[in-house]
Amino acid sequence: MIPTAKCLARGPGFVKRTADELSRLSKLAWNMETLEVPTRPFYLLNFEHEDVVKGCKTIADRAVGGYSTASLDYVPADLSTNSPAHARFHGTISTKLPLNWRIQRTGYAAFRNQDRRWIFGGLYWDMDPYAFLALRVKSDGRRYTVNVQTDSIVETDIHQHRLWTHHHRIASQSRLSDGASEPLSDVPPALADFPSSDTISTYTTTPNPDSTGWETIFIKWNDFVRTNYGKVVEPQTGMVTQRVKSIGIGLTDRVEGPYDLRIHRMWATNGLSKEEMDEERRICGANALGASTTSLERSAFARGCRG
Repeated sequence: MIPTAKCLARGPGFVKRTADELSRLSKLAWNMETLEVPTRPFYLLNFEHEDVVKGCKTIADRAVGGYSTASLDYVPADLSTNSPAHARFHGTISTKLPLNWRIQRTGYAAFRNQDRRWIFGGLYWDMDPYAFLALRVKSDGRRYTVNVQTDSIVETDIHQHRLWTHHHRIASQSRLSDGASEPLSDVPPALADFPSSDTISTYTTTPNPDSTGWETIFIKWNDFVRTNYGKVVEPQTGMVTQRVKSIGIGLTDRVEGPYDLRIHRMWATNGLSKEEMDEERRICGANALGASTTSLERSAFARGCRG
């Protein structure tokens, strides 16, 4: 297929994505990597690079007349604190309604990567060979949600999972249960405000968080819940992991005030290599890779977690 003038006019990013994807596919074929479980990380959004941050877009209710704001800024590395270059997702949540009477609900903000294209059309990530989505973050404790969109029949469907961290500003499950006025049994475990005690669907490398604040979260791809405009869709269907279109993070807790989430990377993985473990300890602190490491490695490499 010969690139047309229209394709080339889309800019260096388009050409670079095409070259990178052709190179990646060639390496897969040459090394026959698809015949075995991948052991290397597959970076989806690596915010160490400023152009990756600029390649994302933010969404907030301000677009429909609301008052919430959302920004995604590049933050350079700080060698004195071992803090890596990263993206800062921040702004303010407001539930104030606009004058437009058609708008009945506000108080949300999010970001995701722009739709990717290459010479053959839409460009998608194939996550099928990987067990986990990993995110290295530094959270302010608010109830963020990881959003994944695929090339599905219903374009507005989004697969979601709560981004649980050790910095949650929320009461314990027992306290919530005692004071709750409504049952929460209809909320899927993946979208609850706290991890279910009988479901290990999310792992973190820092069971005892270090003062750095950074931690890496692992979410099984098959634990995501399909939603549409924020509501759980029934019956549930599995995510089309072979055609992942975009990935991002949203905040819809409707709690007024500022928010601030730092994101280093988002990547697909089947476990951490020795080099990654060294990086984990350097960034997340000496307590990284504690009690959860054995569980993660057992689940990742057994491959039973995909079923």
